[in-house]
Amino acid sequence: MPRVIHFEIFADEPERAVKFYTEVFGWQIQSWGGPVDYWLATTGPDDEPGINGAIAQRMPEASATVNTIDVPDTDAFMEKVAAMGGKVVTPKMSVPGVGYMAYCLDTEGNPFGIMQMDPNAA
Repeated sequence: MPRVIHFEIFADEPERAVKFYTEVFGWQIQSWGGPVDYWLATTGPDDEPGINGAIAQRMPEASATVNTIDVPDTDAFMEKVAAMGGKVVTPKMSVPGVGYMAYCLDTEGNPFGIMQMDPNAA
């Protein structure tokens, strides 16, 4: 069963948001170092319940907090989303060394991501 595996908090000023979440909650946050301004957030130990996430520059297609759901096949789930009345708002994209993802909207207009894990993604 697909599960939420990651969250993204979008911010007008990501470095300001990094400072906020670091100081308020004690999260460990570091720059991903990739081609986009993306900050990985570790929210606690891996052996405790919860998920980790990221802080990123606000985008028109994903301006709210977005949960990403692990799926076995991004293309198949993009089709399911559309068939059930949702909307795919970005094309499938590669996250090098991680997998393939797309952003979508549910029938209520809520954004979410779908991610097919594939360490060979380029």
